[in-house]
Amino acid sequence: MFIDGNEMFVDDNEYDRYLDALYPGRAADPRDPGETFLHEDGFYRWDRMGRHRDTYAGLPVAGFRMLNGHGDPDPSHFAWPLHGSEMYEEADGPGFAAGLEKLLATVDGSQIQAIVVAGISARDAPAVLAANAHRLPRLRSLFLGFIEPDYQISWIQQGDITPALEAFPRLERLDVRGSEGLRLHPVRHASLKVLRFETGGLPGEVVRALGQCDLPALEHLELWLGVAEYGGDATVNDLEGVLSGTGLPALRRLGLRDSEIQNEVAAAVAAAPVVARLEALSLAMGELADTGAEALLSGQPLTHLRHLDLHHHFLSEDMAKRIRRALPGVEIDLSEPQAHLRTWRYVAVSE
Repeated sequence: MFIDGNEMFVDDNEYDRYLDALYPGRAADPRDPGETFLHEDGFYRWDRMGRHRDTYAGLPVAGFRMLNGHGDPDPSHFAWPLHGSEMYEEADGPGFAAGLEKLLATVDGSQIQAIVVAGISARDAPAVLAANAHRLPRLRSLFLGFIEPDYQISWIQQGDITPALEAFPRLERLDVRGSEGLRLHPVRHASLKVLRFETGGLPGEVVRALGQCDLPALEHLELWLGVAEYGGDATVNDLEGVLSGTGLPALRRLGLRDSEIQNEVAAAVAAAPVVARLEALSLAMGELADTGAEALLSGQPLTHLRHLDLHHHFLSEDMAKRIRRALPGVEIDLSEPQAHLRTWRYVAVSE
């Protein structure tokens, strides 16, 4: 007999039955969201084993035993959590500085390749990490806002992420969850390959700054644009720099997702220079309807794509069939149709 929270179980079999009932049909997607476009359930909601979030950048996230000096001694084999406070409390600069000192007292920072900044606030983490960049010379992957997925994404605090990009020129991956207070200044970064923003509302000023960045190695760019109610005030004009592809010569996967202006975004994508060099395009999770799909089909050819992700959409059955007929050699995701909702449309993730 053992206890989990307030529940008591006779044996492992009873516990398995309890978990199966608690998480019906939820299976973690084992793929890396930095290598393809996943459904939001694949990594923003947990399954019974929490597998959506116990790895990052191909590495298992170190747990309690590892953080207390037990287990595999090689720090490069794990992604390491950085805490600035308790999980559900806002963290500040001194909190992250103390958390980093505690981490580096246990782990050889010169061997750390991945860090996940845990908790509801990552606001001051980029500045603290930047000030200690000389102690983390092998850092290649950073996740800001690595919080339990049932926590409201709109409450996650962010700050200026520019210092992290400037202080770690060899960084290859940056994931950001949440957008409250998020800021970015135009930068040049020669090594970054994956840049992802998971938000319920991505500020237009961040989108504009991104379009002014020079990211010659970037292969995967993913923006959850969100809704105006939660700070997602980006317009199609704000996307001009990204869609031109000027600062993104290596881009192969572009995701402009989760948008309440998805029809306008689709129309802009239809004529965007960057599309010709893409292998995968995602316009999923938003309010895409027939008007946006019509604009997409009427624009430049998309037959060169390997994957077109349109899941969570408001397309009619006839339009879905037209898309499949027009792109016979493309893997197309048209799952989660919402066409029965004629009067109310919504994005997949907002709050």
